Order: sequence, then C-alpha cells, then structure tokens
Amino acid sequence: MNIKNRKSSFNLKTTITIVLFGIFILIMLYVFQNIYLNYYYEVYKIEQVEKIAEDISGAEDINAYFSKVSSEADICIEYMTGLGNIYYNENMKGCILNSPSTKISALMEAMYHSENEVVFYKITNPRYNTKSFLFGKKLNGNYVFINSQLESLDETNRMLRNQLVYLLIIVIVLSVIIASFVSHSITKPIFEITKKAKKMGQGDLKVTFESSKISEIDELSETLNYAMHEMIKTDDYRRDLMANVGHDLKTPLTLIKSYAEMVRDISYKDTGKRNEHLNVIINESDRLNELVNDIIDLSKLEASAEKLNIESYDLVKAIKDIISNFKILELTENYNFVYKGPEKADIFADKKKMDQVIYNLINNAVNYTGNDLTVYINVVKIKNTFKVEIIDTGKGIDKETIKHVWNRYYKTDKKHKRNKMGTGLGLSIVREILEAHKFKYGVNSKVGSGTNFYFILNNHKKNKSEKC
Repeated sequence: MNIKNRKSSFNLKTTITIVLFGIFILIMLYVFQNIYLNYYYEVYKIEQVEKIAEDISGAEDINAYFSKVSSEADICIEYMTGLGNIYYNENMKGCILNSPSTKISALMEAMYHSENEVVFYKITNPRYNTKSFLFGKKLNGNYVFINSQLESLDETNRMLRNQLVYLLIIVIVLSVIIASFVSHSITKPIFEITKKAKKMGQGDLKVTFESSKISEIDELSETLNYAMHEMIKTDDYRRDLMANVGHDLKTPLTLIKSYAEMVRDISYKDTGKRNEHLNVIINESDRLNELVNDIIDLSKLEASAEKLNIESYDLVKAIKDIISNFKILELTENYNFVYKGPEKADIFADKKKMDQVIYNLINNAVNYTGNDLTVYINVVKIKNTFKVEIIDTGKGIDKETIKHVWNRYYKTDKKHKRNKMGTGLGLSIVREILEAHKFKYGVNSKVGSGTNFYFILNNHKKNKSEKC
C-alpha cells in the first residue's frame, strides 16, 4: 500500500470515528431527553415540595412564607387551622385543592386523618386531565396541603427531537472538517519520518528527523536520530575493523609469502639463512593464528556460546605466572613489570578466561606505556573483593576517547598501527569476559599521566551454569 492509500485510510478511519462518536453523543442525548427527562423533572418537583415543607417549621411568619413560595414555585397551598382554611394561589390553573371532585376530597380527608406525619401522592386532575403531586404534612395540630402541577414535556421533547436532526447534520460536517485537520496534522510528520527512515534503511545516513509539535512523534524522531547516530558509529567501527583486520591479515601473509619465496629461490642451500627465514614464517603464522583465535573467541563471547567454569584458585599466583610470560621483554627490550599486593588471594572465577583478561590488559599496557617501559600490576583487597589494577605510564586517554576503548579495534587517531604483541581485540575480549562474570570494571586516565585499567572480583562462588 502506498502513502496516498494509507493517508486516505487514516482520514477515512478518523472521519468515521469522529462521526460515530458524535452520533453516539446525540443518541445518548435523545435517550436522556425522551426517557429520563420526565423522570428527572418529577424528581426535581418532589425535592422542591419537600424542601418547602421542611422550611415551614423554621418560618417566622407562616402566612408570609406561604404567600411567597406559592407564587415563586408555582404551587397552591391549603393551610388548615383551628380558625379555618387559608388558601394560597388557589386560582392557579390545575390546582386541585378546591376541586369539586369527591375522589380528591376523599383523598385529602384520608390524608388529614392519617397517622403518618407526612403523606405524598401523585394524582391526576380530572378537570384538566393533568398530573400533579399532592403533599400533606401535620404542623403542631394544624395541617398543610401542597399541590404542585406537573407540566407536560411532550412539546418540549418534540422540539428537542427536531433539533437533534439539525445537530446530526452539523456534527457530520464538523467531523469531516476536524478529521481532515487532525489526520493531516498527525500523518504529515509521520509520512516525512517514513520517507527518511526508508532512505536511512537504504544506507543514507545523512538524513535528519525533524521535530514537530506532537510529543510522541518528537520522541520517535529523537529515537530515530539516536539510532542513525549509532548506525554511523557502527558503520565507522565496521570499516575500521575491516581495515585493521585486513591490515593484520595482510602483513603476516605478505611476510610469509616473501620469506617462503626467499627460501625457495635464495636461502634453501644456506642452513643458517634458511632456518632464520623459516622462523620468520613460523612467527608470522603464529601471529596470524592468534588473530584468528581472538576473532573466534570474541564471537563466542558475544554470542554467549560457552559456559563459565567457575573454580577456586589463587589470583596472585596466576598473575605472577602471566608476568613471567613477558620476561622476554624484560631481557630483550628492558621492560619492567612491578607487582604490588598480597602474596595470596583466593577467588572464584573461570581461571582460563580470567588469565586471558589479565594477559590482555598487561599486553595493552606494554603497547602503550611510557618511555620508562614500566607496567604496574596492583592487587588491593577491599572487604570481600579484590581490585586488580594494570597501570601504564603512557600519554593517557582523553575523556571523549575513554568511553570507546572497549570497542573492537577502536583507535584514537583512526590510523591502525600494528601492536608489538596482540591483535587489537584484547580489550573487547576483556569486556565480554568480565561482563559474563558480572564483575565491575573500568578505566581511569588523564592525558599525560598514564592509564589505569581495573576490575573487581567478588570473593564468593557463583553458579557454575552461567554462560559466557
């Protein structure tokens, strides 16, 4: 379905909804006017008469009170005292208090002699065939009759029904206008977002989702802008990753090919040169194998495809064993590895994977430490945890860059330089392993003052079924 069809559908649905809502309101009005109007009118008249009767006892001058309310409320009153009967507004059309009907006279007589203090009837005036209320109440030996006429609402109902026809026409016309306005206001920014989203899906990452005056649509625009920003970053990471992996693959492959050709054409008769060239081929093959293994490891970690093998072991011994692997750098390039901490630290973790974490962090420090070629490894006991710090003395990392260091192959200058040791995927592997263990980790750095990578190990056993 194209955009025009969707727009028509939305307009049609909006119009139908508003029209049906308007018709529903009119139907409710019709029901209340024709069914409940008479009822509410009678309730109102009953409450009016009862209120007048209740206020009689508090009236200072009953005659003045009766004279006032009989004209204001359009009722007629007969007040019976020992001195005789007093009438108020007795000439009101339909008043039954002075009716010659023997039935009404008998009813009033029965009310007067009733044991009930208050008596109430709804009766029909035989003279005018109209309905009214007859209310009787005892007042300290006296008696009061109040008659309230019930006006016929039939004519009023007919007028209202006629008005509803015109209202229905007006509601339909207004519904079409309002629906058109509402649908246009809502659909226009949505259609713009849809067009730009399609462009974004086709690879155009330069579109901008503009805001509107509708908060929900603005929130959608902000979300899409954020998604596009993340897609741009991901695309940049992808390009960097491809370039860097390609570089790390190409370099050893080139050396392997070059030295293999040298062995074939030049040094195959010279044992010393041949072995030297073959060692280069072996070393570069190992480096290539290390890169492939790191990529595989990272993919497994991100996919949570391996289970953690939680066990108890001595963290300090593991760190010292890893440091010994870097002895070659102390002997050949004057590196210095300084350990500071306890002589023993028992923890629960996956030893193989935590060894990989420590190795990668030390290797990262080796590649970026300062001219003193020193790497510090600290273990600090904090309550029931151990904090491990690997610190270099290099140039440090600025605040904008530090949040990206855990990304694969992220480089601050975007120019990949081949590491002395490792593949450039080490910190990403570190992040995945620590998050699988649910260990806290982070990095502190200040430009010109080196960098401190740290993680905190909980000194308690975890569920062996956890996945990494």
